[in-house]
Amino acid sequence: MIPTSEDDLQLDSYDYHLPEERIAQNPVTPRDHSRLLVVHSPQDHSHQVFWQLPNWLKAGDLLVLNDTRVLPARLHGHKSSGAKVEVLLLEEQTEDRWLALVKPGKRLKPGAEIRFDAPNGSPTEDFGTFRAKVLTTDEATGGRVLQLIPPSGQTVLETLEDYGEVPFPPYVTQSQADSSQYQTVYAREARSAAAPTAGLHFTPDLLQRLHEQGISQAFVTLHVGVGTFRPVETSDIRRHVMHQEWLDVPATTVEAIRQTRSRGGRVIAVGTTAVRSLESAAGQQPSGEIAPFSGKTDLFIYPGYRWRVVDGLITNFHLPKSSLMMMVSALLGRQRLLGLYEEAIAENYRFFSFGDAMLIMPEARS
Repeated sequence: MIPTSEDDLQLDSYDYHLPEERIAQNPVTPRDHSRLLVVHSPQDHSHQVFWQLPNWLKAGDLLVLNDTRVLPARLHGHKSSGAKVEVLLLEEQTEDRWLALVKPGKRLKPGAEIRFDAPNGSPTEDFGTFRAKVLTTDEATGGRVLQLIPPSGQTVLETLEDYGEVPFPPYVTQSQADSSQYQTVYAREARSAAAPTAGLHFTPDLLQRLHEQGISQAFVTLHVGVGTFRPVETSDIRRHVMHQEWLDVPATTVEAIRQTRSRGGRVIAVGTTAVRSLESAAGQQPSGEIAPFSGKTDLFIYPGYRWRVVDGLITNFHLPKSSLMMMVSALLGRQRLLGLYEEAIAENYRFFSFGDAMLIMPEARS
C-alpha cells in the first residue's frame, strides 16, 4: 500500500490544468498507433506507441478486459407540448424500466410522456411508435426513471438499434468518428452508457500477437453507468458515494487469475472498469481471494486502498477531480500521477476517451 497524506483525501488535490486542444476529438487510426506512456519503475518511465505493448509484458501474464458494448443509449424526442427532449439511458433497473438523464428535465414530472423521433427524419410509421413515461425522479443522479414502451412485437433493445445513437462523451464535440470507433473490437453485450476506453487501443492483430507471445486474455463485464463518470462533489473524497454498476466476473476468469498466480505471472487490468470488477469480486470474500461474482458494486477506490487482485493497469488519461484519477492514484501515488500528467501535456499527449494511454507496470508500484 502506498503511504497516503491528508492531501490525498482532498478533492482539490486532483485538479490540473488541461489545454482544450489536448482533449482528443477523434481516435487514432489504426487504433494501436496511439501513444503509450509506460511507467516501469518507481523512478522511470518512457514514451512508446501502443503496438509496442508486447515488449513490456511477458509470457505468463494475464490481461483482463471488459467486454461490455456501448448501447445506442441517446434518444431524441419531444413532449406532448412539442418541446424537444434528449434522453441518455444509463441502466435498466427492471424490465423496460430505465434510469436516464433527461434534458431539459426540470419540467418532466412523473406521468409525463416522451415520444421518440424516428431516426434520420424517417416517418415514425416505418418503425412503429416508441415512447416513454416518466415514473419518478432519481435523487442520487438527478435523472428520471422511465418506463420505455417499444412498438408492438419488439423489445426495447431491438428498438434502440433503430432509434438510438451511440453517445460520445460530452467533451467530444467536434468528432468525425463513427460509432464503431467507440466500441472495443471484443465488445459483446450492449448495455453500457459509455465505452471502457482503455480497450479502444487494441486491434485483432495486437491481441493475436499478445496471445502468440504467451500473454493470456480473460474477460469481465461491467456495464458502464453513472458510477464511472459521475463527478466527485465532496471536498473530502471519503464522503463521495459511488452509484452502483452491474458487473460479472465469471468462473473462467477467476480460474485464469489463479493459474496466472501459480506460474508467477502478473494480472494486468485493461481499464478502470476491469479494476473495479476484479477488486469488487475479491471484496465479496472475507479472505479477499477472488471468486466468481455477478451483481452490483459501489466500490470506490482511492489512496489508502488495499489491493487484492490487480498488479498493473492500462488506462487512459482522466478528467481532473474524477474518481478515476483517484483510483489510479491508489495504484501509483497521487503526486507521481500528477507529475506524469504534467509531462504528458508538455509532450502533446491526447487526453480522455479518444486519447492516448498509460501502462503502469507492477514494478512501478514498489
